[in-house]
Amino acid sequence: MKFPGDAAERVARSLLSDGPATPTQLADRLHLSSAAIRKTLAALTHESLVAASERAPYGPAPAKRRGRPSQVFSLTSQGRAALNQEYDSLAIDALEFVAQTQGTDGIIAFAEQRAKKLMVQLEPSAATTELAVEQLAQTLTTAGYAASVEKTSDGGYAVQLCQHHCPVIDAATHFPELCEAETKALGDALGLHVTRLATLAHGDGVCTTVIPLVQRKALA
Repeated sequence: MKFPGDAAERVARSLLSDGPATPTQLADRLHLSSAAIRKTLAALTHESLVAASERAPYGPAPAKRRGRPSQVFSLTSQGRAALNQEYDSLAIDALEFVAQTQGTDGIIAFAEQRAKKLMVQLEPSAATTELAVEQLAQTLTTAGYAASVEKTSDGGYAVQLCQHHCPVIDAATHFPELCEAETKALGDALGLHVTRLATLAHGDGVCTTVIPLVQRKALA
């Protein structure tokens, strides 16, 4: 499916790479007028490529203020699919073959190997957890996950690692072991117990993992 114009694709790619945003934030990001952004968002909404809500699908709730709150726009599953996220039938066929010949243990072994290969790029000797998480987000972004780190509303005791894109979403939808292995690898890389709250593969708007900001345990 094609986007309704070049501006629409620019807006969609901004929502993918930088996360959900209000019309004003998008106008600042893309150096476009508010009127142009709102017109583009209306076209994207009409095509079910973006959806509006009163808050982003992650991070702390916005502070209450007088007047009507600004809407936050996020990509829908159709919007992500339109951004060159095509169904990888070869990968699905390969994983189904592994499942048939080796069972669940084969899928888990593959998922763990893939997750460890991704995490090996993380430098575990970062001085602080905050820096390690930022490095991890950069690693994931380079790998195509469009990751960012967001604050939570718990007084600074944790952050949320948000992945706005998943290069293997179709495979992960069929085989949730991929998501489970990735979550475990994230915790192992940071030396922390992390909690996955949402995944794109399950139909959520973003993959969200809560990471506590405490002293990391020594890595084996």
